[in-house]
Amino acid sequence: MRIISFNANGLRSAATKGFFDWFKTQNADVLCVQETKAQEHQLTGPAFLPDGYRAFFRDAITKKGYSGVAIYAKREPDEVRTALGWAPFDDEGRYIEARFGNLSVVSFYIPSGSSGELRQGFKFEVMDWLKPILDQWLASGRDYVLCGDWNIVRSRLDIKNWTSNQKNSGCLPPERDWLNGMCAEDSGWVDTYRALHPDRQDYTWWSNRGAARANDVGWRIDYQLATPGLRDKLRACSILKDPRFSDHAPFCVDYDV
Repeated sequence: MRIISFNANGLRSAATKGFFDWFKTQNADVLCVQETKAQEHQLTGPAFLPDGYRAFFRDAITKKGYSGVAIYAKREPDEVRTALGWAPFDDEGRYIEARFGNLSVVSFYIPSGSSGELRQGFKFEVMDWLKPILDQWLASGRDYVLCGDWNIVRSRLDIKNWTSNQKNSGCLPPERDWLNGMCAEDSGWVDTYRALHPDRQDYTWWSNRGAARANDVGWRIDYQLATPGLRDKLRACSILKDPRFSDHAPFCVDYDV
């Protein structure tokens, strides 16, 4: 089973850059999108729906052209969920889950706090609220793959400029402690990229400022976190930096399920 996670930073924009033409060649079973930045009715028609796929959306209702998540699937899900029960998070279009038997695939978009203290405060609220939900999923007996842009790096290996970013959102010690605490060895969520590449330094997002992408000055903030039972079913993963469809790169993982 091949799952791709991709922050499109505007799915209509990514489509004009050839994203769906490229996607058709990837033989993916599931695509999790973040930042659709559109309403569902704006993403209909063949330009946005490759043959053989079904598409499901959770739009932001707080404002148009903001946030939004989607899942594209070859197989019809048994169930699709789009709310976790807290309106400030749900209404920004940050969660969608497709259930296939005992497997749940989730597209998550965790808030960024880079715009200032107010949004950083909201990000911390989301982290505190989300943790017991994720703990419950971990203990549920279901297989989960949590795809998405988490807006947090885990370690020095996940960011080019580690020292200079210690006071910046996405690299703050409490954020890293939260994510690393959930990815505890043996019993926690499996960071699929790090499980397959323990020492490699790759990135999934680059600032549009300067020549960050050309110089590979990036951050690894896009993840597929899996329940421990899927660890032994990991086969391969790749961060697909080229061609460029967004300021994020698609992240692909193959599972033997």
